[in-house]
Amino acid sequence: MARSTNQKLKPLYLLQYLLRQSDEAHPVTVADMIEELAKHGISAERKSVYDDLEALHSFGVDVVQLRGRQPGYYVGRRDFEVAELKLLVDSIQGSKFITEKKTLALIRKLEGLASVHDARLLERQVFVRNRVKSMNESVYYNVDEISNAINRDRQIRFRYFEFTVEKERHFRRDGAFYVLSPFALMWDDENYYMLAWDEAEARMKHFRVDKMNRIETIEQERQGKAAFEKVDMSAYSKKVFGMFTGQESRVKLRFVNHLAGAVIDRFGKDALLLPDGKEHFTVSVDVAVSPLFFAWVFGFGTDVEILAPEALRREARDTARKIAEMYE
Repeated sequence: MARSTNQKLKPLYLLQYLLRQSDEAHPVTVADMIEELAKHGISAERKSVYDDLEALHSFGVDVVQLRGRQPGYYVGRRDFEVAELKLLVDSIQGSKFITEKKTLALIRKLEGLASVHDARLLERQVFVRNRVKSMNESVYYNVDEISNAINRDRQIRFRYFEFTVEKERHFRRDGAFYVLSPFALMWDDENYYMLAWDEAEARMKHFRVDKMNRIETIEQERQGKAAFEKVDMSAYSKKVFGMFTGQESRVKLRFVNHLAGAVIDRFGKDALLLPDGKEHFTVSVDVAVSPLFFAWVFGFGTDVEILAPEALRREARDTARKIAEMYE
């Protein structure tokens, strides 16, 4: 690269150096900057560096000058604070639908948004190996393909699989393609789900994105728009436990008071908790009755009771009896 071209890039190299090497605890001096520029074949005098720093500041870069015992310059305000980057790292680590390989790649990119010194703090947050992660490397692109289809108002086709005991993929419908109209992507129980309209069955269905294979957008306009407009997305995940579908029912439950937090976490602050004596409260909610719903209820032991409807009480009793018999 010619020397004149290098000189034109001087402010950009300075900005790159400040973003990667400086922070409040690690300011860099003008001498450091001149030495860094020399590595790129750029000669610089102190005055020209001061001029570039002033230009960067005028451009909007928060270049802060420290005086005193440790003088120097650093970039103060950034697009993301370290605490925010840690939050994003934790979210990516906890996302089962993102594979281990993609998780590490995304975290490395996030580290690039901090100084090299703060990036080391993020590295200490990385505990990815041996965590339960998706085995589908294409899930990252599945999300993108579904989003594009939704934005273009088009249907998609895909194959859907489950894992066998041998940890091999077993495709539903003998490998035949599903053709559906996607309307939303949802996050539930650390997994991504797609909500779509199935014209053949005339109902909304959801699918785990990491179990979808060979997704393609097809040039057919989506169907089921009227049905989707009736779906309350904020209430959908409250009704469906572990994304297991079932017959929707209005259920009345009785809890011990200390479980108020668990009920609010599950059904939201809009759930009406009514006192029932000094130690209990009741709540009536709409749920999709499924094995996962009973698992949630049974997880609280005798601290929760299904009060209504009576048919659901009997089903819960029979389920509990079968489980008990299995261990006799």
